[in-house]
Amino acid sequence: MIADFHFLRPWWLLAILAAIAMLWLASRQSDMRLRWRDMIAPQLLDHLVSDDPSKGRLRPYHLTAMLIALAALALAGPTWQRELPPFVQDEAPLVITIDLSQTMDAIDVTPSRLERAKLKVHDILAARPAARTAIIAYAGSAHLVLPLTDDAALVRTYVDSLATRIMPVAGKNTAVALAAAEKTLESAQAPGTILLMTDGVDAASFDQVARFGGSNNVVLLAIGTAEGGPVKTSGGGFVSDAAGGRLFAKLDVDELKRLQGAGNISVATFTSDDSDVRWVVERIKTHFAQKAAEAETRWRDFGWWLTIPIVLLAALSFRRGWVVRWAGALVAFHLIFSPDTSSAADLSLADMWLTPDQQGRLAYERGDYPAAAAAFRDNEWRGIALYRAGKFGEAVDAFAARDTPEAWYNQGNALLHLNRLDQAIAAYKRALELRTDWPEAKANLAIAEKLVSLQKQEEEEQQQDPNLKPDQVQFDDKGKQGKKGQVNVSEQTADLWMKNIEVSPADLLARKFSIEARGGKQ
Repeated sequence: MIADFHFLRPWWLLAILAAIAMLWLASRQSDMRLRWRDMIAPQLLDHLVSDDPSKGRLRPYHLTAMLIALAALALAGPTWQRELPPFVQDEAPLVITIDLSQTMDAIDVTPSRLERAKLKVHDILAARPAARTAIIAYAGSAHLVLPLTDDAALVRTYVDSLATRIMPVAGKNTAVALAAAEKTLESAQAPGTILLMTDGVDAASFDQVARFGGSNNVVLLAIGTAEGGPVKTSGGGFVSDAAGGRLFAKLDVDELKRLQGAGNISVATFTSDDSDVRWVVERIKTHFAQKAAEAETRWRDFGWWLTIPIVLLAALSFRRGWVVRWAGALVAFHLIFSPDTSSAADLSLADMWLTPDQQGRLAYERGDYPAAAAAFRDNEWRGIALYRAGKFGEAVDAFAARDTPEAWYNQGNALLHLNRLDQAIAAYKRALELRTDWPEAKANLAIAEKLVSLQKQEEEEQQQDPNLKPDQVQFDDKGKQGKKGQVNVSEQTADLWMKNIEVSPADLLARKFSIEARGGKQ
């Protein structure tokens, strides 16, 4: 630590010379013998000038010099430790990949392996508040349920809706799930972890999983028992095996030991208490700490600690009555020259110490979005708060005050909620003009254009003349037949659907996964 000690801004140490110069000048000014020696003979000076009884005591200029010296040390930035730069995520992003293959309905774990996995996810979310988490479901194919989000309530909602019946492709393709999780973490700016919650790794994927060499940490939590149990169906019965008996699923402990021995993946089995959750969270934290230590760091500025003695010394400079008179003068100045003197009576403690934007930020973090919108003066933050509060029309007006790609992108999102599709398309295009190669804006633009196309198709169908004769009854089976087609659904498309379509999450996910599987997107 001593070897690493240095100053970040050493030129500020020159201010200490000013403090020394002030002490020298003040001491000469207070020395009466020095002031009179050129005017009075030395033999008379000793008899005419008496020593100052207060000599040697702490005087105001001593205090001022100490304040200048301490302030110079603080501004110079003493340091001896390194730290991560600001705004770096202090929580590791986590992608939870949940096995939805048929054997996850086995009841050797009550109420079932899948339901126990969901409970474990709840416990992990509780142990990592405000951390970003993504969910991927897989069986024969892998699908993104939710991208990285810090909305734990949303994650719980969609985790609870997961079921084996919603998967479009049967089987257990662990390698595809691992690749999808790795891709999801590409957008994260911090070292992440992939958590596999499964009852085993398929033989075809075993070597790929064991030799996984991605940039993120992989943890496998095995759900099930070595004794195994029968597999239930969605109707309440049991799945039959090839011999006509009940399908019995067992946890392959030897396979898990071989996987653990490969060295690239940490493996553990579930427990009835929360020790397995603590084990998972500890692995996430350890990996994050190791990667953060390897990341680019900066020297930590310890100069701000000197503000404490500076404040204490500054308090000694106050004199009786001096603070009161100046405080009164400041209040009078505010009352006289304030542009809105009527608001003086409405001053609150928060107004004295926090700016409106700071108060809005506090309300926003509490989830009080209407109060945050009322407090914010920054139009972009005010628009975000209005958007979260569901006031999309006002949010559009707030975002329109700024010509930034983020403001135009947020306008497009708000306009989509208002079903003003043409304006939303124009907003997304403007955002892409200001910031090219923005995948989120491109995806939402594609959504808006697709919605416009579907809306036009519906209008054309409604305008078609059925050409029916008077008093004739005819049944139209066109709606039963439906239309054939494929829709290329992106991750942002799925996210928009989950936020806006009023259907059950399970049905929505089943529909989304089916479309993705038909399109060959996993």
